[in-house]
Formats: sequence, structure tokens, C-alpha cells
Amino acid sequence: MKNATAVALCSSALMLGLAIGVAAKGNMPGIDAIRGKPAGEAAAAALEIAEKLAGNGTWERIGVARVYYLSGDKARGQQLIDAVMGGKTDHNDWQRIGEVYAAAGENDKAEAYFQRALAADPKDDTGQAQIGAWYIRIGQRDKGEALFAKAFARNPDEVWHYIRAAEAFSNVPPR
Repeated sequence: MKNATAVALCSSALMLGLAIGVAAKGNMPGIDAIRGKPAGEAAAAALEIAEKLAGNGTWERIGVARVYYLSGDKARGQQLIDAVMGGKTDHNDWQRIGEVYAAAGENDKAEAYFQRALAADPKDDTGQAQIGAWYIRIGQRDKGEALFAKAFARNPDEVWHYIRAAEAFSNVPPR
């Protein structure tokens, strides 16, 4: 009987938590935040809401920072990147931040973050392929091929490694 009561209490608490979470998210304006507004106003409104929804999520905050940074508000984008870097981060976060700088054409900053990501997880063949493709795109084919060699050695049947290589050599932007 104690187990049934405990299960019922846990289930009730879970349902209450889910209901509160859904209600909180339900307070966002949705399409009304952007509908009919000029592009700049719509973007600003969407970013404001996205930033609130991102909370403390590192990937989410990097995503918001990316839009600020690449749309011209580098200061706000950098603030968010700095906030992420001030907390708990991992190789995936460093790679994503490197991708922001790479998209902005700031190759020195990008490379610093990419190298940090590679050093933190030398077995990440997906990261090696993605960063290898970036090196090829910026004209550093030897570095790119060295990373692809590691990725292929670790996982020679991964279709995405070959897609990343084809993108890089065809000058197709990354996804």
C-alpha cells in the first residue's frame, strides 16, 4: 500500500509540474509577436522571446547569441556567449560558439573554439568531420583532411562524414 501511495504522489507531482510548465510556455504570444510587423521588429520580438525561453540552456543561448551576432548586434551576441562560457560548458558548446565565429568570418576566434572542442573530446568523429570541412572551406585543406582522416578511421561508414566532405569541396554551406 505504501508503494501505491508513493507512486500516486509522485505521479501527481509530475503532472502538476508538467501542467505548470505547459501553462508557463502557454503565456508566450506565439505568432502575434511577429505577425504583420516589419522584419526588424519581428526579429527583435522573436529574439526577446527566444532569449526568455532559452533560460539557462547553453545550446539555446548559443542559438540566440548566433542570431544577434550574425544580424549585426555583436555586442549582445558576445554577452550571451560570455554568459554561456561563465557556466558549465563542454566540447559541443565550444564547437557551436566556434561555428558562430566561423559564420561571421572571424576565423581566428572560430579556430580557437574549434581547437578547444577537439582537444576536449578527441574521439568525436562528428566534430572532426564538421571542423575538417570548415578548414577546407577556409583554404586549409591539409588540416581539414587530417581531421577527416581521424573521423573516417573512427567511423568509416558514417554517411554524414562523406556529406560534410562533399559540402566542403563543393563549397556548399554547412547545414
